[in-house]
Amino acid sequence: MAKSSIPFEEVYNENFSYVYNYIYMRIMHRETAEDLCSQTFLNAFSHYGSYDESKAGVRTWLCTIARNLTTNYLTSSSVRLAAPLDDDTDHLSLSYTDDYEVFNEPANKEVARLLSLLDDDSRELLSLRYGLELSISDIASTYGITENAVRKRIKKALTKCLSYTEGRDLSDFI
Repeated sequence: MAKSSIPFEEVYNENFSYVYNYIYMRIMHRETAEDLCSQTFLNAFSHYGSYDESKAGVRTWLCTIARNLTTNYLTSSSVRLAAPLDDDTDHLSLSYTDDYEVFNEPANKEVARLLSLLDDDSRELLSLRYGLELSISDIASTYGITENAVRKRIKKALTKCLSYTEGRDLSDFI
């Protein structure tokens, strides 16, 4: 077994924002995303001695842990994500990066609004690709499907997002 030579502190520092954003993009709730992200890294730390970098990249491994925890949370709780009733996303929970006033940028508010309108599967797929910045091949491995199928699903999710901006162009929210 080829164990990782990267210190866990470095793994945490390099991947925290990716894991948090992935979780947040799926559940759209700051406090819960923080809790699930913490649990992801606790689980990863507990099992880091058995992590084998020859089987998967560390981000893919962390994604699997985060994905399982998030899916378990969504299926075991009575939480249901609701789309906002209007274009005002001020009522949405903001990510930890709100400390840096990320949502002062109208485009970021629009992305949060669009994500909240997607179904769980589409939001998860976009979270993997753009939140965790996983490659198409890593996502295909995670889902157990072909890379072409991943590309088609991403295109469909992005097309759905574009349909929610119908009649508006980028200048409407930038």
